[in-house]
Amino acid sequence: MHPAVCPLLSLTLPALGAAAIASARPMEPRFRVLVLHEEGGHHSAYSQRARLWLDQLAATHDFAIDYLQNTDSLDAALLRRYALFIQLDYPPYGWSAQAVAAFEEYIEQGRGGWIGFHHASLLGEFDGYPMWQWFSEFLGDITYANYIATFAQATVQVEDSGHPVMQGVPASFRIEKEEWYTYNRSPRPNVQVLASVDEATYEPDSPFKMGDHPVVWTNPRVPARNLYIFMGHAPELFDNEAYTTLVRNALFWAAGRSCFTSLCSEIMNS
Repeated sequence: MHPAVCPLLSLTLPALGAAAIASARPMEPRFRVLVLHEEGGHHSAYSQRARLWLDQLAATHDFAIDYLQNTDSLDAALLRRYALFIQLDYPPYGWSAQAVAAFEEYIEQGRGGWIGFHHASLLGEFDGYPMWQWFSEFLGDITYANYIATFAQATVQVEDSGHPVMQGVPASFRIEKEEWYTYNRSPRPNVQVLASVDEATYEPDSPFKMGDHPVVWTNPRVPARNLYIFMGHAPELFDNEAYTTLVRNALFWAAGRSCFTSLCSEIMNS
């Protein structure tokens, strides 16, 4: 070996070694998400498909996800670890007392974001549990009234296309199978509605209608970024590009982060 090369190697090899060691260290995730979902029951297929989709999204965008199937371990110390809490088809009753207190503090203090899906609006007295009044007011002062047990197709109309959650979502899109809950009243006076279902497009038609029927909304009266998305019964929803775009946008917006693909918009203050 030519002697002139040796000094160069003596400087380069340690540097390469340091770089290799650094690249071998596990990288910290950009942020952490906690997902609460039901184990078993008729929403199980949706939850399992959602987990696969969320895990792929997390791998692509370098964030971490942990899952819970009940609220036994949910407390303030646990929630402080997460930028986002997702209530994935988990009802707002039967929670432990410490979980109730921790969640209310998390939202009221703006400690992180929240997304609720479908079963999260099953507000009322169920399975011997009283209604969680705070949660009812958080979702727009509503209680559950009825649902389309035989399912119906319908068209969702975007009402606020300027909101970050709706970036890239078509002005209207079809949902092929859903239960379409109704409530005692529209939450509209107490929330910011981003999308509603056009009940005239139900196939088959149904007598269970509200007139004004929001299905995606946020409550700007609390410090935490929050979003409720009603659609969340059928696993086939994750084959619907409009739906997955909505959910992806919601996740990054509620977590206060941005995503790094051409289909993801930078998070804006809204």
